[in-house]
Amino acid sequence: MTYIIYSQQQLQLKSIARLKQIYSEIACTVEVSDKRCKDSWISAIAKYQASKIQKLTPAAPDNQAQAVAPEPLTIVEISFDLHEYYADDKLIASISHDDNHLTQRWVVMINDKELFRANTLMRCDRFICTHYKDGSLPVQEKEATPPTTENQIMAHIFNECQNCGFEILDDGIYNNNGVKLGQVGCTNGNWWVKRRYSGQQQYSNSVYDAVRSLSMVDVSTDSKSIFDEYFLEQPLEQLTGDKLQRLLERAELVTA
Repeated sequence: MTYIIYSQQQLQLKSIARLKQIYSEIACTVEVSDKRCKDSWISAIAKYQASKIQKLTPAAPDNQAQAVAPEPLTIVEISFDLHEYYADDKLIASISHDDNHLTQRWVVMINDKELFRANTLMRCDRFICTHYKDGSLPVQEKEATPPTTENQIMAHIFNECQNCGFEILDDGIYNNNGVKLGQVGCTNGNWWVKRRYSGQQQYSNSVYDAVRSLSMVDVSTDSKSIFDEYFLEQPLEQLTGDKLQRLLERAELVTA
């Protein structure tokens, strides 16, 4: 039996909501010490994965058996509802999510045809891996290669924007009111964010932090600066607690 293994870096890029989904999908049994803490979810998932790897590793590996074993599968998570399976850089199958089905929403697809359907992602994963190992999996007729780094970056950004209720258009990221918030990208492995009012790229620790920072953009004042909005309208000592907090947050973003 094989399992989708998420690296520490992959888990760090995911939101708490997505980590909870992964925890459920892999049927993790490790207790989460603090369910409000992202690192606690990552730690639980990592420990559970490690225990599965140990169980799957034979005590005395048979070199001859390893020599004839099929190529290991590479699993690429394009988005929450699309996972692609590759062997030696060739697409062999994919798992998609069917929102229109009541119970068995996870579907194994090969050559654009439904081959298997189940109620969990892991059951579809087991189906692919089992039939791939015994050679009974239909041959993928389409020639395909793993998604490029750019596509993976866009998939990460899409996932986080979806969690925040944002929309990605050609020219940037927008909130649910149709107002542009800015842009998020990754250059040479470094995530960055460009907010609508600054126009300058600012580096971020992760795609999670970059997208979340856009939710702090105050779009109610359009092109007004913080000084136009506050100091020219009323003295600092007359600002309410709410306005003063907004002023401090925006000043921090501008000087970051």
